[in-house]
Amino acid sequence: MQSRHRVFAEDLLLAQLQGDDHFDNVPDSLVLIIFNKLADARSLGRCAAVSRRFNSLVPLVDDACLRIDRVISSDAADDALGVSGAGAQRQRTGVFSGLLKTVLSAVLKPFGHCDAGARSGHGHGKHAPHHSPAQVLKNFSSIRNLRMELPVSDVGTDDGVLLKWKAVFGSTLQTCVILGGTKLDHAAPHTPPPPTTAPDHEQQGDGSIPESFYTNGGLKLRVVWTISSLIAAATRHYLLREIVKEHPTLQRVDLTDAHGQGTLCMERAQLKEFTDKPLAAAAAANRTQVPACNMKLRYAPMLELSDGTRIQGATLVVIKPVGETGGIGAGRKDLDDFVADAFDGPFREAVAMLSKRRTYLLEMNGF
Repeated sequence: MQSRHRVFAEDLLLAQLQGDDHFDNVPDSLVLIIFNKLADARSLGRCAAVSRRFNSLVPLVDDACLRIDRVISSDAADDALGVSGAGAQRQRTGVFSGLLKTVLSAVLKPFGHCDAGARSGHGHGKHAPHHSPAQVLKNFSSIRNLRMELPVSDVGTDDGVLLKWKAVFGSTLQTCVILGGTKLDHAAPHTPPPPTTAPDHEQQGDGSIPESFYTNGGLKLRVVWTISSLIAAATRHYLLREIVKEHPTLQRVDLTDAHGQGTLCMERAQLKEFTDKPLAAAAAANRTQVPACNMKLRYAPMLELSDGTRIQGATLVVIKPVGETGGIGAGRKDLDDFVADAFDGPFREAVAMLSKRRTYLLEMNGF
């Protein structure tokens, strides 16, 4: 006895042979709506192989999502940094240089696939070639909204540590907000106390760092978080250079990761600036150069959120390049709105609570 699936398939085949393919009556505009809902670039590529009609419609989608699934080892990250042999030994001599190399290696790890396809295509190794994101997207001619997702977080953290960031780039960094915590756990939800207005000394800081915060390693840890997040964002930004150049129809790009640790976003104005202005790349590293920045740091020893989430050592860092006058965050209200909307769920509440805390001012040189 034939299965229902077999009979159904044979009925469809018979209908097609008789010329009764009702799908041909579906207008192209409706098919494009379906493809835009699908979004996944690889799935759309498979759809393009189904028929000539699909092959002509897939390149016209507005929305695409590309999930990148290949990473490389730390040794390959060293190659990407141009560090080997005696050069690597010299770089290990300084404590900060060693730290920076470790951070860079961790950050670059998710991006190794970009050059791997070219190498494998020239007879290196026995693995099948891996296409770069630009190659995967080259047949899409009308993308307006692009979301790309890396398989892992850029910055490694210990279990229970909170680190999230969101950055906006044009030709270089425009704004970045970082939310961190030394420990994240959950307790039973409680009724939050009525909101109160923070005292003036909590609203406006005098720029000094508490001695206890400085001596127990807290400041050093947050500097590492900041540098790591900025390097991650700058590396992602550099990855987009070819994609943005080849897709002038783009109006928004979001480059995130499967764990939701960080998001690089660019909208129409930033994409135009990225195209019009030369990209300043950091020497010997596949990333955009980070300019000198002003930072505002806010800190709370413990935050208890309304859903029961508790964040120990909660820290909010808002970063703006020195002298930056354009882009998102050019005005005080724009910057405040960007910071308030940077994260979802309980982390949005955490940002709102930290924004009422005392502000500490810091400066950072470009790198």
